[in-house]
Amino acid sequence: MTESLSCTLPLRRWQGDRRTYHLVTIGGETAEAIAAHALMHRLEFGIQRGFGSVKVMAEIGCSRWKTSVFPQREKTSSSSEAVGQKKTEWVLLVSKKVMRAEDLAEGDPVALELELL
Repeated sequence: MTESLSCTLPLRRWQGDRRTYHLVTIGGETAEAIAAHALMHRLEFGIQRGFGSVKVMAEIGCSRWKTSVFPQREKTSSSSEAVGQKKTEWVLLVSKKVMRAEDLAEGDPVALELELL
């Protein structure tokens, strides 16, 4: 069974040592659904994918591709209902090919569809 998720997020630029990357950072309920999927996969198969990643079919506009999202730990929460609990965000890299095809630039809102595999 696959699960589909939708969200609209800003496209960010991250400068690495060798390259510049464009990505979206997925948080909130969408991130929680991805984390639950990753946990179920780990329980079912007894293994974790490389770097804790989750395989997805990503779709932005007319561009659709198979890739992975990667976990990124947020700071510890200080809210009264979740004191000391760490939240996870997920990162999806967006290639230059997709950016050109969908006419995207840094800061643009990206309507993202993810199918968890």
